[in-house]
Amino acid sequence: MSDGTPGGATPTTFPFGQQIVWQPNPEWIAQSNLQAFMDRHGIPSYDALLERSITDLEWFWDAVLEDLDIQFYRPYSQVVDLSQGIQFPRWCVGGQMNIIHNCLDKWQETPVRNRVALRWEGEEGQTRLLTYADLHREVNRCANALRSLGVGKGDAVGLYMPMVPELAVAFLAIVKVGGIILPLFSGYGPGAIVSRLQDADAKALFTADGFYRRGQVVPMKPTADEAAAQVPTLEHMIVLNRIPEFNVHMEAGRDHWWHDLIPFYSAQTDTEVTDAEDVLMVIYTSGTTGRPKGAVHTHCGFPVKAAQDMRQPMDLKPQDTMYWMTDMGWMMGPWLVFGTLINGATMLFYDGAPNYPDVDRVWSLVERHHVTHLGVSPVLIRALKPHGVEPIQRHDLSSLRAAGSTGSPWDPESWLWFFHNVLEGRKPILNYTGGTEISGGILCGNFFKPMKPASFSGPVPGMAADVVDEEGNPVRLAVGELVIRQPWIGMTRGFWKDRERYLKTYWSRFPDVWVHGDFAAIDEDELWYLLGRSDDTIKVAGKRLGPAEVEAIVNAHPDVAESAAIGVPHPIKDQEVVIFAVLKPGVAPSEELREALMERVVHELGKALRPKEVKFVTALPKTRNAKVMHRVIRAAYLGQPLGDLSSLEDPGTVEAIRQAV
Repeated sequence: MSDGTPGGATPTTFPFGQQIVWQPNPEWIAQSNLQAFMDRHGIPSYDALLERSITDLEWFWDAVLEDLDIQFYRPYSQVVDLSQGIQFPRWCVGGQMNIIHNCLDKWQETPVRNRVALRWEGEEGQTRLLTYADLHREVNRCANALRSLGVGKGDAVGLYMPMVPELAVAFLAIVKVGGIILPLFSGYGPGAIVSRLQDADAKALFTADGFYRRGQVVPMKPTADEAAAQVPTLEHMIVLNRIPEFNVHMEAGRDHWWHDLIPFYSAQTDTEVTDAEDVLMVIYTSGTTGRPKGAVHTHCGFPVKAAQDMRQPMDLKPQDTMYWMTDMGWMMGPWLVFGTLINGATMLFYDGAPNYPDVDRVWSLVERHHVTHLGVSPVLIRALKPHGVEPIQRHDLSSLRAAGSTGSPWDPESWLWFFHNVLEGRKPILNYTGGTEISGGILCGNFFKPMKPASFSGPVPGMAADVVDEEGNPVRLAVGELVIRQPWIGMTRGFWKDRERYLKTYWSRFPDVWVHGDFAAIDEDELWYLLGRSDDTIKVAGKRLGPAEVEAIVNAHPDVAESAAIGVPHPIKDQEVVIFAVLKPGVAPSEELREALMERVVHELGKALRPKEVKFVTALPKTRNAKVMHRVIRAAYLGQPLGDLSSLEDPGTVEAIRQAV
């Protein structure tokens, strides 16, 4: 790992040695959900809460379930049972509950039924609102339709749809009947869909004829048809007519138009009674090799963690509106649905490109829908930054209480641009990192701790996170491996049909310690930073770098929009650094600029880490949720097999890497 400077002094390269730029507002703290929670339990300080949350698991998670008013048909006899080891905890032991009761059913006899649950806007400008009562009614109809098709408890159902209100209805209806949700990214090709539906023995699939992106129609049904033909267990496909006058093939006996099936069923139905630990959802994540990993989640797991993260560090209130830019195929989609509904708040779905028909689309969404919590990726902000502040200034963003960010590490310059121009330099950026197997965040910003550019306040309450060196010893003021030392209620219950792979992925490095696969650091003020995937580690002559350390330096150059750093083999030094830089509009590649970027890296990191080369590229390979795919860049550069590309948004970016100058 990169060492601290001699004599215990603070290192001066990113992320260390930065200045605090935001201080907590005492009034906001006093009014926060978390302060009310601490007062109720007689906890004197935020740090005391963090400590108790990871040393007294039974107390903490019981208190969280009570705080969220998670209601059970049959109460649990024990919060957590660790008799099968830390790797396989059982939660809410003996309890019976269906999380749909806590999302919708229980609100119907309260004033919440008249609150807006879901706001929706389509790229073409259409808008719709569904109250809690509306959503409950439509979910019941959809659940009755599923039951009529023989879909029920324990049946897996795929969701391959754009971000439309019917997607939320279908998602929740699967829960209502006791089924298993299989979220699928709306940009997947047939191969990625087949592998996931086959693995889970899916019985049905929700899809749409197509969707709009940048004013063009993107077909979905033909892709779904090609996939369905290869999944023998798939009996039914329910198709939403999203695109008027768009003709698609409908297979008799298998395919059902949403509008011909669902509206005619009763708006009343019973909720299936399930055990707290019954499987609720399997979300697949892509590996670099092998078949996708299916993270298994239960009724008292993923939804509770999602709601806790929104309620505690993010301070989501019932009157708030949460918009996180995502797709249902990524964990932030299910997170958005479960977390907002359990908290009795409002979610926004937007089905379209974030910069169409103009670069101000995101800011117009905030204004139009009175968004209080806006979730973006650093990659999006880097893409919008070259257009300046005028698109932001067109809109009233005063509804915002905070912004969230996830997907990839920040560079300080882009963080500061966002902080000052969107959040007026006075509202916090709730930097958030975790993953599909976490059910939310390991680390998050909050309203209680100061902030520096690109920092996290620290672990989410209940997350026993640490940063360790290669021997597993805690490190500070140095880059290390992000680990978790205690179980938490949202942790995946393992990989679907693959116990050994789950153990190997997270538990094989250090005894009884979850190794997450991210590089992180804790600075002199106990603020945390994420520095990229540890399997993207660059190792130069014994020094270990996270890609974000290099990228932050390169991105600070005024001519650079974004960059990616990889390590490539070197016969003596193990590896050396290669940088791919995307330049801002109107900036031409030049040898002078190449040398200037080289010198910046040398100045900040030292001569030993001088890059092998800087290459200029038109675009970087990214996933749909905006993570830069470093392993794909490395493979393309080295001419090696590219591995699983199912989550790649634009295949043309691979060729862009090969054509870099």
